[in-house]
Amino acid sequence: MPRSTPVRLAIPSIGAESSLVQLGLQSDGSVAVPPVSQPRQAGWYQNGPTPGQVGPAVVLGHVDGNHKKGIFYDLDKVKTGQEVDIARADGKTARFRVRAVDQVPKDEFPTQAVYGNTTKPELRLITCGGSFNRAERSYRDNVIVYADLFRG
Repeated sequence: MPRSTPVRLAIPSIGAESSLVQLGLQSDGSVAVPPVSQPRQAGWYQNGPTPGQVGPAVVLGHVDGNHKKGIFYDLDKVKTGQEVDIARADGKTARFRVRAVDQVPKDEFPTQAVYGNTTKPELRLITCGGSFNRAERSYRDNVIVYADLFRG
């Protein structure tokens, strides 16, 4: 599919739907996340491929925030074979099928597997997971969904 800004995410199996805001990099070089004050808002990493282009398009969202469930609260419940739909500004929808769901410690984040080049259109969904570290006020793990384009 040609480049086109993603505008909406839907994961029917967990009832997650959100518009998509564009995200860049923070001053420390890490990927920005949507505002924690809006935990139901998902965001697309704009420095990568758009969903449907060759390469890994990346969408990030919170598991919770502001004492509310986040857009990706149930992301760890997504199963292999389930669908993720990304509506695009060109009016087309990129449909992805989940290939794998992984939970990894944040200090072992698989940067190459998430952001590295691929030979086909793929999607990554990322949120926090695992136990909450109260001292650092953050979760210890990341939940990552890997999905492949099957209709676009």
